[in-house]
Amino acid sequence: MSYAGPEFDPAPPPRPRRGRRALIAALVVALAAAGVAVQRVVTGGPGDGGRADAAPSSDSRGTASGSPTAGLKSPSPDGDSAPSVSSTARPPAGSGPLRGKVVVIDPGHNTGNAAHTAEINRTVRIGNGGKECDTTGTSTDAGYAEARFTLDVSRRLRTLLEEQGATVELTQDGDRPWGPCIDERARIGNEAKADAVVSVHADGSSAGARGFHVILPGTVTGGGADTRPIVGPSRELGERIAGNFVRATGSAPSDYVGDGTGLVTRKDLGGLNLSKVPKVFIECGNMRNSKDAALLTSGKWRQKAAQGISDGIVGFLGG
Repeated sequence: MSYAGPEFDPAPPPRPRRGRRALIAALVVALAAAGVAVQRVVTGGPGDGGRADAAPSSDSRGTASGSPTAGLKSPSPDGDSAPSVSSTARPPAGSGPLRGKVVVIDPGHNTGNAAHTAEINRTVRIGNGGKECDTTGTSTDAGYAEARFTLDVSRRLRTLLEEQGATVELTQDGDRPWGPCIDERARIGNEAKADAVVSVHADGSSAGARGFHVILPGTVTGGGADTRPIVGPSRELGERIAGNFVRATGSAPSDYVGDGTGLVTRKDLGGLNLSKVPKVFIECGNMRNSKDAALLTSGKWRQKAAQGISDGIVGFLGG
């Protein structure tokens, strides 16, 4: 599959920045015209706009309060910092092209799952069978946990989508000791009546395998599941994300699943089977591959990953 062409959205044009002198001059003129005596104009340096390694994050399912980690920064393996919580940096709700749209982001796994094996090992129904509530996820050979990766990318992604005016909810924001179970993750998206849901993951395949892939729901009916209404729109969402992910990150589609398309259809994932709204998973890379691991542990690359996923969602939602 080619990821170039009209089916994928062009990169958004960079926002022009006004220089310090121009900003001061504009402020002086405006104040003088209003008859206000100008004594001093103080300006700050340009912000990072949520890019690079300083993407602001928030907590407690899309709000900026209530989390025990609020206001804290956690180190990442390459010296980057995870996005810090900043309620004042959050854009006004519904003030962009995605105004009125609801997106649910599902950070895969939970760093606390390993300490709650009894809870995550219990079986839940997924429509066409049963599966464990959740798993611990994988990690790089150096011990960087998939759950840390998924939460970091999800927070960055939330910031980017909120800048576009979307209402964004996370299924977990480091605010619960384990889980949630896969059936609850699906239910959160359903109850939010989300226009799109993306579950963020990283794979744990063999060391020689590389690349990302997007997992699409197959047709599953029965046992409380009926994916028929969402198979088509979920594929469109997945194609948009795959194409934009290539462009934003420079990563290639998986060389071990998907026949080079970066798209895989599965019927054994409860988070997809039980969804009533368009939903996909993205495996952003293989944590067991040294080259992929170098990317996954880089804050700068994680920001690119979040940007690629965001661009795909925005394209799907027509923003």
